[in-house]
Amino acid sequence: MKASRILTKGDITRLGMISSFLQASFNYERMQAGGFTLAMLPALRRICRGDKQRLSAAMKDNLEFINTHPNLVGFLMGLLLSLEENNEDRSLIKGLKVALFGPLAGIGDAIFWFTLLPIVAGISASFALQGSVLGPVLFFAVYLTIFILRIAWTHLGYNLGIKALAKIKDSSRIIARAATILGVTVIGGLIASYIHIEVVTQVAINAGHSVSLQKDFFDKIFPNLLPMSYALLMLYLLKSKQVHPSLLILGTFVGAIGLSFAGVL
Repeated sequence: MKASRILTKGDITRLGMISSFLQASFNYERMQAGGFTLAMLPALRRICRGDKQRLSAAMKDNLEFINTHPNLVGFLMGLLLSLEENNEDRSLIKGLKVALFGPLAGIGDAIFWFTLLPIVAGISASFALQGSVLGPVLFFAVYLTIFILRIAWTHLGYNLGIKALAKIKDSSRIIARAATILGVTVIGGLIASYIHIEVVTQVAINAGHSVSLQKDFFDKIFPNLLPMSYALLMLYLLKSKQVHPSLLILGTFVGAIGLSFAGVL
Protein backbone atom coordinates (compact mmCIF):
# COMPACT_ATOMS: atom_id res chain seq x y z
CA MET A 1 0.00 0.00 0.00
CA LYS A 2 2.87 2.35 0.79
CA ALA A 3 4.42 1.75 -2.61
CA SER A 4 1.28 3.04 -4.33
CA ARG A 5 1.39 6.39 -2.56
CA ILE A 6 1.86 9.36 -4.84
CA LEU A 7 0.89 12.24 -2.56
CA THR A 8 3.20 13.47 0.18
CA LYS A 9 2.36 14.86 3.61
CA GLY A 10 3.01 18.30 2.17
CA ASP A 11 0.38 17.72 -0.52
CA ILE A 12 -2.22 16.77 2.09
CA THR A 13 -1.29 19.79 4.23
CA ARG A 14 -1.73 22.10 1.22
CA LEU A 15 -5.08 20.43 0.52
CA GLY A 16 -6.19 21.24 4.06
CA MET A 17 -5.20 24.88 3.57
CA ILE A 18 -6.82 25.23 0.14
CA SER A 19 -10.02 23.69 1.51
CA SER A 20 -10.66 27.11 3.08
CA PHE A 21 -11.76 28.22 -0.43
CA LEU A 22 -14.63 25.72 -0.36
CA GLN A 23 -17.30 28.41 -0.60
CA ALA A 24 -15.38 30.79 -2.86
CA SER A 25 -17.67 30.05 -5.82
CA PHE A 26 -20.85 29.18 -3.92
CA ASN A 27 -23.91 29.06 -6.18
CA TYR A 28 -27.44 27.68 -6.03
CA GLU A 29 -26.88 25.12 -8.80
CA ARG A 30 -23.93 23.19 -7.35
CA MET A 31 -23.44 24.87 -3.95
CA GLN A 32 -19.76 24.30 -2.95
CA ALA A 33 -18.72 22.17 -5.95
CA GLY A 34 -16.48 24.83 -7.52
CA GLY A 35 -14.43 25.39 -4.37
CA PHE A 36 -14.31 21.63 -3.71
CA THR A 37 -12.86 20.98 -7.17
CA LEU A 38 -10.40 23.87 -6.82
CA ALA A 39 -9.00 22.38 -3.62
CA MET A 40 -8.79 18.85 -5.02
CA LEU A 41 -7.31 19.80 -8.41
CA PRO A 42 -3.57 20.08 -7.53
CA ALA A 43 -3.58 16.65 -5.87
CA LEU A 44 -5.67 15.12 -8.67
CA ARG A 45 -3.17 16.39 -11.25
CA ARG A 46 -0.33 14.67 -9.39
CA ILE A 47 -2.30 11.45 -9.11
CA CYS A 48 -3.41 11.37 -12.76
CA ARG A 49 0.11 12.13 -14.08
CA GLY A 50 -0.93 13.51 -17.44
CA ASP A 51 -3.87 11.15 -17.95
CA LYS A 52 -6.35 13.78 -19.18
CA GLN A 53 -9.26 11.37 -19.47
CA ARG A 54 -8.90 10.22 -15.87
CA LEU A 55 -8.44 13.79 -14.64
CA SER A 56 -11.52 14.90 -16.59
CA ALA A 57 -13.63 12.12 -15.04
CA ALA A 58 -12.44 13.04 -11.53
CA MET A 59 -13.15 16.75 -12.07
CA LYS A 60 -16.60 15.98 -13.47
CA ASP A 61 -17.49 13.99 -10.36
CA ASN A 62 -16.11 16.71 -8.06
CA LEU A 63 -18.17 19.38 -9.83
CA GLU A 64 -21.42 17.67 -8.87
CA PHE A 65 -23.61 19.14 -6.13
CA ILE A 66 -22.11 19.20 -2.64
CA ASN A 67 -23.03 21.13 0.49
CA THR A 68 -21.08 20.14 3.59
CA HIS A 69 -19.40 21.77 6.59
CA PRO A 70 -16.33 23.90 5.69
CA ASN A 71 -14.40 22.87 8.81
CA LEU A 72 -14.78 19.14 8.21
CA VAL A 73 -14.62 19.01 4.41
CA GLY A 74 -10.88 18.22 4.57
CA PHE A 75 -11.72 14.81 6.06
CA LEU A 76 -13.87 13.99 3.04
CA MET A 77 -11.27 15.35 0.60
CA GLY A 78 -8.47 13.30 2.15
CA LEU A 79 -10.57 10.13 2.13
CA LEU A 80 -11.53 10.57 -1.53
CA LEU A 81 -7.95 11.30 -2.58
CA SER A 82 -6.75 8.08 -0.95
CA LEU A 83 -9.22 6.22 -3.17
CA GLU A 84 -8.25 8.26 -6.25
CA GLU A 85 -4.60 7.47 -5.55
CA ASN A 86 -5.37 3.75 -5.50
CA ASN A 87 -7.36 4.11 -8.74
CA GLU A 88 -10.57 2.75 -7.21
CA ASP A 89 -13.78 2.51 -9.22
CA ARG A 90 -15.35 5.89 -9.97
CA SER A 91 -18.79 4.77 -8.80
CA LEU A 92 -17.32 3.91 -5.38
CA ILE A 93 -15.57 7.27 -5.04
CA LYS A 94 -18.63 9.17 -6.23
CA GLY A 95 -20.97 7.17 -4.00
CA LEU A 96 -18.90 7.76 -0.87
CA LYS A 97 -18.72 11.48 -1.58
CA VAL A 98 -22.48 11.81 -1.96
CA ALA A 99 -23.11 9.58 1.06
CA LEU A 100 -20.77 11.38 3.47
CA PHE A 101 -21.12 15.09 2.76
CA GLY A 102 -24.58 15.29 4.36
CA PRO A 103 -23.69 13.59 7.68
CA LEU A 104 -20.47 15.65 7.91
CA ALA A 105 -22.53 18.81 7.46
CA GLY A 106 -24.85 17.79 10.30
CA ILE A 107 -21.99 16.87 12.62
CA GLY A 108 -20.11 20.08 11.85
CA ASP A 109 -23.15 22.30 12.38
CA ALA A 110 -23.92 20.64 15.72
CA ILE A 111 -20.35 20.90 17.00
CA PHE A 112 -19.20 24.26 15.64
CA TRP A 113 -22.12 26.56 14.80
CA PHE A 114 -24.60 25.40 17.47
CA THR A 115 -22.30 24.49 20.37
CA LEU A 116 -18.65 25.56 20.41
CA LEU A 117 -18.73 28.98 18.77
CA PRO A 118 -21.89 30.27 20.55
CA ILE A 119 -20.38 29.29 23.92
CA VAL A 120 -17.00 30.87 23.10
CA ALA A 121 -18.71 33.97 21.69
CA GLY A 122 -20.75 34.36 24.90
CA ILE A 123 -17.67 34.05 27.12
CA SER A 124 -15.65 36.39 24.88
CA ALA A 125 -18.45 38.96 24.82
CA SER A 126 -18.63 38.85 28.62
CA PHE A 127 -14.91 39.64 28.86
CA ALA A 128 -15.22 42.38 26.23
CA LEU A 129 -18.12 44.07 28.07
CA GLN A 130 -15.86 44.30 31.12
CA GLY A 131 -13.25 46.06 29.02
CA SER A 132 -10.88 43.08 28.92
CA VAL A 133 -8.82 42.47 25.78
CA LEU A 134 -9.02 38.76 26.61
CA GLY A 135 -12.47 38.65 24.97
CA PRO A 136 -11.47 39.21 21.32
CA VAL A 137 -8.13 37.42 21.84
CA LEU A 138 -9.92 34.30 23.15
CA PHE A 139 -12.44 34.26 20.31
CA PHE A 140 -9.71 34.76 17.69
CA ALA A 141 -7.56 32.01 19.26
CA VAL A 142 -10.42 29.50 19.21
CA TYR A 143 -11.37 30.36 15.63
CA LEU A 144 -7.72 30.11 14.55
CA THR A 145 -7.46 26.70 16.22
CA ILE A 146 -10.56 25.52 14.37
CA PHE A 147 -9.02 26.71 11.10
CA ILE A 148 -5.69 24.95 11.76
CA LEU A 149 -7.57 21.74 12.61
CA ARG A 150 -8.66 21.62 8.96
CA ILE A 151 -5.19 20.26 8.21
CA ALA A 152 -5.50 17.60 10.91
CA TRP A 153 -8.92 16.46 9.60
CA THR A 154 -7.51 16.22 6.07
CA HIS A 155 -4.58 14.04 7.16
CA LEU A 156 -6.97 11.92 9.23
CA GLY A 157 -9.27 11.31 6.27
CA TYR A 158 -6.38 10.47 3.95
CA ASN A 159 -4.68 8.09 6.40
CA LEU A 160 -7.97 6.43 7.26
CA GLY A 161 -8.61 5.81 3.58
CA ILE A 162 -5.13 4.34 3.10
CA LYS A 163 -5.59 1.94 6.02
CA ALA A 164 -9.06 0.89 4.89
CA LEU A 165 -8.22 0.45 1.20
CA ALA A 166 -7.84 -3.33 1.40
CA LYS A 167 -11.23 -3.78 3.07
CA ILE A 168 -12.83 -1.22 0.74
CA LYS A 169 -11.43 -2.99 -2.31
CA ASP A 170 -12.66 -6.41 -1.16
CA SER A 171 -16.16 -5.07 -0.58
CA SER A 172 -16.18 -2.38 -3.27
CA ARG A 173 -19.43 -3.46 -4.94
CA ILE A 174 -21.34 -3.68 -1.66
CA ILE A 175 -19.92 -0.37 -0.41
CA ALA A 176 -20.59 1.37 -3.71
CA ARG A 177 -24.20 0.18 -3.78
CA ALA A 178 -24.78 1.06 -0.11
CA ALA A 179 -23.15 4.46 -0.58
CA THR A 180 -25.26 5.15 -3.66
CA ILE A 181 -28.48 4.25 -1.83
CA LEU A 182 -27.49 6.40 1.14
CA GLY A 183 -26.50 9.21 -1.21
CA VAL A 184 -29.86 9.17 -2.97
CA THR A 185 -31.56 9.24 0.44
CA VAL A 186 -29.44 12.23 1.50
CA ILE A 187 -30.24 14.12 -1.70
CA GLY A 188 -33.93 13.30 -1.25
CA GLY A 189 -33.79 14.68 2.28
CA LEU A 190 -32.08 17.83 1.03
CA ILE A 191 -34.82 18.37 -1.54
CA ALA A 192 -37.48 18.17 1.17
CA SER A 193 -35.48 20.60 3.34
CA TYR A 194 -34.66 23.15 0.64
CA ILE A 195 -37.98 23.45 -1.21
CA HIS A 196 -40.74 25.31 0.60
CA ILE A 197 -43.95 26.20 -1.23
CA GLU A 198 -46.89 27.57 0.75
CA VAL A 199 -50.13 28.69 -0.86
CA VAL A 200 -51.82 31.58 0.96
CA THR A 201 -54.96 31.62 -1.19
CA GLN A 202 -58.26 31.35 0.70
CA VAL A 203 -61.33 29.75 -0.93
CA ALA A 204 -64.69 31.14 0.16
CA ILE A 205 -67.22 28.44 1.08
CA ASN A 206 -70.08 30.69 2.15
CA ALA A 207 -70.59 34.09 3.74
CA GLY A 208 -68.09 34.58 6.56
CA HIS A 209 -66.40 31.22 6.08
CA SER A 210 -63.38 30.33 3.95
CA VAL A 211 -60.92 27.47 3.63
CA SER A 212 -57.14 27.76 3.44
CA LEU A 213 -55.77 25.69 0.57
CA GLN A 214 -52.47 25.20 2.41
CA LYS A 215 -53.62 24.39 5.96
CA ASP A 216 -56.94 22.69 5.23
CA PHE A 217 -56.08 20.89 1.99
CA PHE A 218 -52.37 20.40 1.24
CA ASP A 219 -51.07 20.05 4.82
CA LYS A 220 -53.81 17.66 5.91
CA ILE A 221 -54.54 15.64 2.78
CA PHE A 222 -51.38 15.92 0.64
CA PRO A 223 -48.51 17.15 2.86
CA ASN A 224 -45.44 18.29 0.89
CA LEU A 225 -47.21 17.60 -2.39
CA LEU A 226 -46.23 20.98 -3.88
CA PRO A 227 -42.47 20.71 -3.08
CA MET A 228 -42.37 17.15 -4.45
CA SER A 229 -44.27 18.13 -7.60
CA TYR A 230 -41.97 21.09 -8.19
CA ALA A 231 -38.83 18.94 -7.70
CA LEU A 232 -40.17 16.35 -10.18
CA LEU A 233 -41.00 19.12 -12.66
CA MET A 234 -37.43 20.47 -12.45
CA LEU A 235 -36.06 16.94 -12.92
CA TYR A 236 -38.26 16.44 -15.97
CA LEU A 237 -37.15 19.72 -17.53
CA LEU A 238 -33.48 18.96 -16.82
CA LYS A 239 -33.43 15.36 -18.02
CA SER A 240 -36.08 15.20 -20.75
CA LYS A 241 -36.16 18.74 -22.12
CA GLN A 242 -32.46 19.56 -21.49
CA VAL A 243 -33.34 22.98 -20.07
CA HIS A 244 -30.29 24.83 -18.73
CA PRO A 245 -30.21 25.01 -14.90
CA SER A 246 -29.67 28.80 -15.01
CA LEU A 247 -32.97 29.21 -16.86
CA LEU A 248 -34.76 27.06 -14.28
CA ILE A 249 -33.27 29.12 -11.43
CA LEU A 250 -34.29 32.38 -13.16
CA GLY A 251 -37.75 30.99 -13.88
CA THR A 252 -38.12 30.02 -10.21
CA PHE A 253 -37.27 33.54 -9.07
CA VAL A 254 -39.62 35.18 -11.58
CA GLY A 255 -42.43 32.72 -10.82
CA ALA A 256 -42.07 33.12 -7.05
CA ILE A 257 -42.11 36.92 -7.29
CA GLY A 258 -45.04 36.95 -9.73
CA LEU A 259 -47.17 34.54 -7.69
CA SER A 260 -46.37 36.47 -4.50
CA PHE A 261 -47.60 39.70 -6.07
CA ALA A 262 -50.71 37.85 -7.29
CA GLY A 263 -51.42 36.72 -3.71
CA VAL A 264 -51.08 33.01 -4.46
CA LEU A 265 -47.85 32.34 -2.51
